[in-house]
Amino acid sequence: MNKLLITTSVRQALGAKEHGVLKNSKRCLSVSCSNNKNFFMPKVAPRTDSQSSLLTKKDANHLYKLQFHKVKPEALTAYKQLCAENLPKLSSNKDYPVECVGSWSCWYGDQDQVVHLWRYTDGFPSIGLANSKLGKEDWYQNMRTERSKMLHSRSNQLLYEFSFWNEVLPREGPNIYELRTYHLKPGTMIEWANNWARGIRARQENSEAVGGFFSEIGDLNVVHHLWAYEDLHHRKNTRQAAWHKSGWDNTVYYTVPLIREMKSMIMIPLSYSPLK
Repeated sequence: MNKLLITTSVRQALGAKEHGVLKNSKRCLSVSCSNNKNFFMPKVAPRTDSQSSLLTKKDANHLYKLQFHKVKPEALTAYKQLCAENLPKLSSNKDYPVECVGSWSCWYGDQDQVVHLWRYTDGFPSIGLANSKLGKEDWYQNMRTERSKMLHSRSNQLLYEFSFWNEVLPREGPNIYELRTYHLKPGTMIEWANNWARGIRARQENSEAVGGFFSEIGDLNVVHHLWAYEDLHHRKNTRQAAWHKSGWDNTVYYTVPLIREMKSMIMIPLSYSPLK
């Protein structure tokens, strides 16, 4: 009897007075679901400018390159020495419109990996100019040839700097660095930035925020956040303290649904890195 009452109620809710019109009720239900979808997912106004123009700093035209080198384990010491002898030459020579912002070896994460962060001071024109000048330098070409013997693989990305993050400046140490990488759902970068523009204030009091970037060329819809800590214990306490600051919970709540994949890497600065 209860089963019959439940069945009757369902039919009435769907507007089906007889079993034979269930097909029509399904059609109505489909329209209703479509309307509900539009209700919960409102139309977003189209953008009037490029993502990079909306999210980057207006007073700087910097372009960054994040470089990942997977080094043969037996060659890691020689690789670090080769970098220490050659890479500082790029930053010290003002004829090259490129500078090394930081270099690290991975401590926790992808083992035997070295990460370099480069800054091109005048955007895309600087890349062409730097490549042209360095292509004529014997020491640089010799370094690349020697380095290639030490690598399993290499990859890179060209990045823009979020307007609301700190300027990446040299930093005294000793520190450990965390590179947190987020692969976002396509089309959600601006929503991500809007929430982090408010939430970053909760993470700057202890000066742990180093830089925030998003990809322009390479893997797309990727965000990188770079943090500095005294040690792993300081990292734990700092991250925990953020939850006691107003607005941080909302930043996490609204940005987690935008993420498709995330990754954390703890890194140690190399001897010549401006970020110590």
